[in-house]
Amino acid sequence: MDLLCLWCCFAVHAVTLAQTPQATLLIEVRTTVGTLADVDVVVNGISHKTNDKGTLSITVPPGTTPISIVRKGFAPVSSVQQLAPGQQQTVIIELQATGVEEEVTVVGVTRTNKRVEDQPMRVEVLGREEIEEKMLMTPGDIVMMLNEMGGMRVQATSPSLGASSVRIQGMRGRYTRFLSDGLPLFGEQVGGLGLLQIPPMDLGQVEVVKGVASSLYGAGAMGGVVNLISRKPGPEPSREVLVNRSTRGGTDAVFFASAPLNSRWGATLLAGGHWQQRTDVNDDGWADLPGYSRGVFRPRIFWDGGRGSSFFATTGVTVEDRSGGSLPGRSLPNGLSTYPEALDTVRVDAGALGQRLVHGRYVATIRATLSRQHHQHLFGSVREKDRHDTAFGEVALRGNTGRHTWVVGSAIEYDGYRPKDLPQFEHSFVIPGAFVQDDVEIAPWLSLSASGRLDYHNEYGTFLSPRLAGLFRFGGWSSRLSIGTGFFGPSALTEETESTGLTPVTIPGSLKAERGRSTSFDLSRSDGPASYTFTWFASRIEDPLAVERTAGLVLTNASEATTNAGVELIGTLRSGPFAMTTTYTYVRSLESEGRVRLDVPLTPRHSAGLVGMWEKEDVGRLGVELYYTGVQRLDENPFRSRSEPYLILGLLGERQFGKYRLFLNGENLTGVRQTKWDPLIRPVPGTDGRRAVDAWAPLEGRNVNGGVRLRF
Repeated sequence: MDLLCLWCCFAVHAVTLAQTPQATLLIEVRTTVGTLADVDVVVNGISHKTNDKGTLSITVPPGTTPISIVRKGFAPVSSVQQLAPGQQQTVIIELQATGVEEEVTVVGVTRTNKRVEDQPMRVEVLGREEIEEKMLMTPGDIVMMLNEMGGMRVQATSPSLGASSVRIQGMRGRYTRFLSDGLPLFGEQVGGLGLLQIPPMDLGQVEVVKGVASSLYGAGAMGGVVNLISRKPGPEPSREVLVNRSTRGGTDAVFFASAPLNSRWGATLLAGGHWQQRTDVNDDGWADLPGYSRGVFRPRIFWDGGRGSSFFATTGVTVEDRSGGSLPGRSLPNGLSTYPEALDTVRVDAGALGQRLVHGRYVATIRATLSRQHHQHLFGSVREKDRHDTAFGEVALRGNTGRHTWVVGSAIEYDGYRPKDLPQFEHSFVIPGAFVQDDVEIAPWLSLSASGRLDYHNEYGTFLSPRLAGLFRFGGWSSRLSIGTGFFGPSALTEETESTGLTPVTIPGSLKAERGRSTSFDLSRSDGPASYTFTWFASRIEDPLAVERTAGLVLTNASEATTNAGVELIGTLRSGPFAMTTTYTYVRSLESEGRVRLDVPLTPRHSAGLVGMWEKEDVGRLGVELYYTGVQRLDENPFRSRSEPYLILGLLGERQFGKYRLFLNGENLTGVRQTKWDPLIRPVPGTDGRRAVDAWAPLEGRNVNGGVRLRF
């Protein structure tokens, strides 16, 4: 409430300022050879770009107006102008070449397209270099890339088929919203195998917002947002091929190409084939690594019309056959009958994003996506076929008014699920909504952001999702405070049904929407090559969906809220060719069983990581990784109620020889394997039909992979 009152005071103050006659700034950016177009100019903390003549005209409130300019290859320049009401001021800034490219990161997941340092809402960014490191470890998917980011955990939801979900700061995976270039190509909820079907080869950046983000992206963003940004074509054609093979029978062959088509159009293409042998590591007749064969094909086109106008379109096809469970011709322990599992997938999607400058000061944006996914499941002798369709459309307008950067828009989303064999679980969700956001620069040391969204869910009703965030700067420190609410419309598709299918599921009554709120506070500082961040977070989910395994799977809304709170520490050190990152996360996530509050299963309270990397251009890289996972509570495990903690060591090396790069990666060199402690196969089938227990540690043990990259 205090934060809300503070925001209202600032809003009244901002309105008063807006009534004062505005001043006008005409900024011209030059070099020794003339004016410079498309330069990032930050005025009052808000990013703008110079036009094709190297100039920028903007209205600002009178008083002190800070200006900063950052351009790769030039020394950054800062200036402060004192402007009177109604004054017109021309400022000429000349940039000096340095030969050193400054790193500038602009993020789009918050819709305002500002530098990451200027965002009131905290955004964590993974750059191309870090993506490449993870790509050498798992070229076929993004699981490892996400699992090794601080505060994020990729949890296996089906040990038999390898399905996974992403938990952000202890919140279940269904609350995490995935976007591709700002487009919800994956629908409201990413299926457990969706993460395993996204190769990282064509990713240029990953943006992560932790905590409730429903005010921007509606249902499905109650835990956070992950935005996967694609690589854009450069001025010259480029091609890259990667071939990889692992000691556990995995093979990857990936091709990426990009090229300018003319001065305004460009295109990229990703094509990949991925294979894995079904592998029984501990020789018990059950596949610890599922087998699969997968093909991925994704072209993208880009158009830059200048003056803020652009267009982007993508389409993709994924085909995969996956098999796990008991191995053919092998008997299972305890006299259990054979239980093969399989999943065949065909997925097609398409999306487009266009934006245009309107009246020289506003940016109009249109987004649209369509996707269709066919699944055929096999659980023992039971077959389940389904079709999942999603569609999305959005129009929005962004502009700058004085100290304000605002966004208004409306959207509609469709999520349709058609289970052919179990029509009682069919759903058709239609969710129209409208949203508004206002970022205001109160002072050079204080920025605030307020956003809100009104959604109507045809199944669960109307929801208002507000969010407030503030950025404070003082004495070399920066701090962000954020609070927000959101909702999620549940269905029969949960983490548990990834391993059982829908056949054992019953829903005795009508489900209610899950409603959540979250708060976070962080404190950051950079001292030369070192930077560090402390984050405190907390969330509460009302009417959480509960899955009881008493007689099959029974889905109801729990009467008690699920809560989680914790801290996150991140430290980085970059000096020359060396870089080191350390992370630590403590999270206590609690749910109710009867009148008892217990840890949410498969959620370690303590986890930590240490990554060190040496890298030299045109030579190669050497890296070491060390990850600790603490004790987890286990649910319906006949062997134990709490897991063992474990430590994983990884080593990576890459050497460049002209156009060729040879790489070798040792994963889990400590040989951690869950079946060294307990069997994976249950002594008797569970009430939901499961033959295997949940995966709380790696199942494949030590794994070494290597291969070659060719750029031409």
